[in-house]
Amino acid sequence: MTDPVVAPRKLSLVDRLLGRVPVGSEPIEEILTAKTNEGTQELEPRSSTGVTEYGLESGSLLALAEGVSLDRGDIDVDVPEDESMILNLGPSHPSTHGVLRVMVEIDGETVLRTKPVIGYLHTGMEKTAEELMYHQGCTNVTRMDYLSPFFNELGFCLSVEKLLGLEIPPRATWIRMLMCELNRISSHLLWLATNGADIGALNMLVYGWREREMVLAFFEKVTGLRMNHNYFRPGGVAADLPDGWRDDVAALCEALPRRMDEYDQLLTGQPILQNRLVGVGPLDAETAISLGVTGPLLRSTGVAWDLRRDNPYLAYDKVDFDVIVGTSGDCWDRYAIRFNEIRESIHIVSQIAEKMPPGDYRSQDKKVTPPPRSRIDESMEALIHHFKLYTDGFKVPPGDAYVPVESPRGESGCYIVSDGSARPYRMHMRSPSFSNLQAMAPMARGSLIADTIAIVSTIDPVLGDVDR
Repeated sequence: MTDPVVAPRKLSLVDRLLGRVPVGSEPIEEILTAKTNEGTQELEPRSSTGVTEYGLESGSLLALAEGVSLDRGDIDVDVPEDESMILNLGPSHPSTHGVLRVMVEIDGETVLRTKPVIGYLHTGMEKTAEELMYHQGCTNVTRMDYLSPFFNELGFCLSVEKLLGLEIPPRATWIRMLMCELNRISSHLLWLATNGADIGALNMLVYGWREREMVLAFFEKVTGLRMNHNYFRPGGVAADLPDGWRDDVAALCEALPRRMDEYDQLLTGQPILQNRLVGVGPLDAETAISLGVTGPLLRSTGVAWDLRRDNPYLAYDKVDFDVIVGTSGDCWDRYAIRFNEIRESIHIVSQIAEKMPPGDYRSQDKKVTPPPRSRIDESMEALIHHFKLYTDGFKVPPGDAYVPVESPRGESGCYIVSDGSARPYRMHMRSPSFSNLQAMAPMARGSLIADTIAIVSTIDPVLGDVDR
């Protein structure tokens, strides 16, 4: 009697790793050495890396004069290639607020080259914007830098309003300022929490998260959501501030300075924290400007550039605040700047609460603004107006516009090209996280692996802002 024919069992990955591989199959070494390949984003060995690309990865090259070229003799690395190792840090999520992979070439614990590998979180939001009407745009852009959603919405709305030639009511302007400065506080508090966790101050993770919840509770009261609000709209804001908002803001402005004083005592004078940050990842002003770095990262190098003061928008020219500037551009300066920017934003918020004007919270231009909800039940014309506005949208004159704003991470702006229809022909976001992440190569060169973690953290990237 012959044995029945049995179909060969498909081997799982576990079978292969345990050596249960039939004769004639691929060797187990091929499975164990398999790796992902990100193409040109990969950090390749020096022998197979072009001179120009190598200079960028090692942080030694920004721009060359016309006709100037490099050769291998210009590259300053005295470690033989067979004595170094290429290592992956990540892909990981903590403190990068998204999935970031950093490839590093190391000599022992010393970092020779770094290369951020992005694209694990790509969402195609800029292309999606071409299919959305202008009044739907904020639901899309608010999810890019989801730790500072109001700034995404603000840049989009200001660009649309510039194309429309639309002037919004003063109260809407001040409401936007209020929400943005509170959002700056919440973003910096989250950075303070995650940065503390990255360098070993785990208790700060709990405290920073706790204070951020106070701000998010106010956001929820105003917009109905803690994040991704869709609260700013072309022409103003979605709704007026709720009753009792002044008391809520006053409570925040009273509680947060006391907590910041406590964290100042907890962290700033801590020798361990100082050793982890002082002198680590320095960046000079010329390099920062060449790379398009903005925000706290640029101000840490001594460049006092803040769009709120140097290119005022909204009503920032009517409030008093200081621009916090560093000197050496290291992790310590970046820590100190964000820490003190929380205090400055609290000062701005208290001024906004005092100066908040009365009036409309959105434009009354019927081409952009729908009728009040109560009118829809009373007037057929109002119902038709509402229906047409939300089904066909409002048309924007042909042209292009770009309006930058100062987000917690730097210059964030929305560039819109209009073809005269109700949808953008093209939209591009100038995201600060994308530009700031380029500064990692010059900052990390010569540092230790542990320092690289602190450097990534003090860049404060949001990968939703990078992989948009």
